[in-house]
Amino acid sequence: MKISVIIPVYNKAEYVEQGLARTLTQDFDDFEVIVVDDGSTDGSGDICDRMASSDSRLRVVHTANGGVTAARRKGVEMAQGRYVVFADADDALLPGALKTLYETIEQTQADEVIARFRSQHGVVSPVVFSGFTDVVRPIWYIITGKNRFPVLWACIFRRELLTDVLDTPRDIIEGEDKLMQVKILVKRPKVYFSEACVYEYQVGLPNSRRRTLEREMLYDDLLHPLLAPFGAPLHAGFVLHQLKEYETFILQGQYDVRQDYYKKVITHLPDTNSFPFRSRFYSIPLYDRVVWLLPPTLSRPLIWLYKTIIKIKQRGL
Repeated sequence: MKISVIIPVYNKAEYVEQGLARTLTQDFDDFEVIVVDDGSTDGSGDICDRMASSDSRLRVVHTANGGVTAARRKGVEMAQGRYVVFADADDALLPGALKTLYETIEQTQADEVIARFRSQHGVVSPVVFSGFTDVVRPIWYIITGKNRFPVLWACIFRRELLTDVLDTPRDIIEGEDKLMQVKILVKRPKVYFSEACVYEYQVGLPNSRRRTLEREMLYDDLLHPLLAPFGAPLHAGFVLHQLKEYETFILQGQYDVRQDYYKKVITHLPDTNSFPFRSRFYSIPLYDRVVWLLPPTLSRPLIWLYKTIIKIKQRGL
C-alpha cells in the first residue's frame, strides 16, 4: 500500500459525504482511506459506513469520543500505507492531490512534503518556502502564528516519522495540529515545500472551542521543552508565541491573565539585537513590544485594529 489517508470525524454529517467522495475519486492507483468516527452523535458514522459498504478502499472504525489527536493516532495504528496523508472531515483533497504528493516525496526522497491549499472561495495560500528548507524557520512560523502554509493537511509523511508525535493530551483542543507538526520538525527530517495546490480548506466554519488560561499553560509546558535544543532564536519565538496568546486573551476581554500568568512567565523580552545578522529574522516585532508595554485597556483597541488589518491582507486565509 502506497498511501493511507486518515480522516477523523466528529459530528460532520453536513460535510463528510462530499469530502469522502472527492477523496475516493483521486486518480491514484494504490491508497486507502481510514475514517475514525470519534463518537459522533449526528449520524456521521452511519454515512461513512454506508459509503464503505460500496468501496473496499474505505475503512471505518468507531471509537468512544477521545479527541482529534487520539482519532489520528488510531488511524496511524491502522494504516497500511508507506506514506500518510491527513485530512479533515469538512475539507477535501483536490483532484490529483495524492498523485502529486506521492510523486513529489518519491522524487525528492524527503521525509515530509508540505504543499499549498486554497479556501472554498478559491483563494490560494502563498508560497512561503520552496524546495528543501531547514526546520528552524518553519517552526518559528508555526509557533508564532505566522504560518500561511499547511500544518498537517496538504502534507504527506513517511509513516515512521509519525512515531511518538500523537501523544498530545486531550485537554489541548486548539493548536494540537501545530504541536504535532513541531514534534515532527524537531526530529530534523528532510522537509520539502511544494508549490502545488492540493487541498481545499473550509474557512470560517463555526468554532465553539473556548480558550482558557489553564489550557494555554499546559500547551506552553508541552511546547517549551521541544524548542530548548534550538537555542536563542526559538526561545525568542516561544516568547513571541506567548505574546500572541496574551494578545488574544486581551482581545477577548480577559485582562486578568496579565497578572495571573503572563507577567510571571515573561519577565523580560529577549534582546534580539544581540543576535547575529542572519538570526535577526527571529525577533520580537515592535508592535508586540508596544502591546506588551501598554495596560490591557489601551492595548485592546490596538490589537483589534492590527488583527483586522491582517485579516484583510490575508483575504480569509
